Amino acid sequence: MMMVPRRSSFGLDLFDEMFKDPFFSRMDSNKNVMKTDIKEQDGDYLMDIDLPGYAKEDISAELKDGYMTITATKNESNDTKDENGNYIHRERYTGSCSRTFYVGNGVTEEDIKASFKDGTLHLSIPKEEPKKLEEQKKLISIE
Repeated sequence: MMMVPRRSSFGLDLFDEMFKDPFFSRMDSNKNVMKTDIKEQDGDYLMDIDLPGYAKEDISAELKDGYMTITATKNESNDTKDENGNYIHRERYTGSCSRTFYVGNGVTEEDIKASFKDGTLHLSIPKEEPKKLEEQKKLISIE
C-alpha cells in the first residue's frame, strides 16, 4: 500500500488559508448582495433592498427607458502601522454591485420615492396602469 503525504506536509495548506481571507470571500459573497423584497400595496410597489455595509453616499439609482438600475459602490482601505509609522498591514478593496428592475415606461424619476435607513434602501414605485387606447372610428377610404 502506497502512502500519500498530506498536503500540509508540503506547505500547501498555506494556499487554502490564503483563499479563506475575507478579500476572496467577498467575491463569492456578491450573490448575497442586494437581496430584494417587493410587495404591492395601495397601488404602489414597495421595494426593500438590503445593502449592509454601504452608506447612503455609496448608492445611486438611475431610471432609463423604463428600467431602474440601483448601483452600490464601495472603496475601502485598511491600514495598520507600527509606532514608527511603518505599515505592518495594508489592504484595499474596491467593488460594486448593481441590479436592474423594469418599472414601466410611464414612470418618471419624480414618481419614485426613495429612502435609506439601517442598511436597507426603501423604494416606492407607482404601479403603472395600462394605457387605455382611445376608441376612434377607423374609416377605410374608398376610391
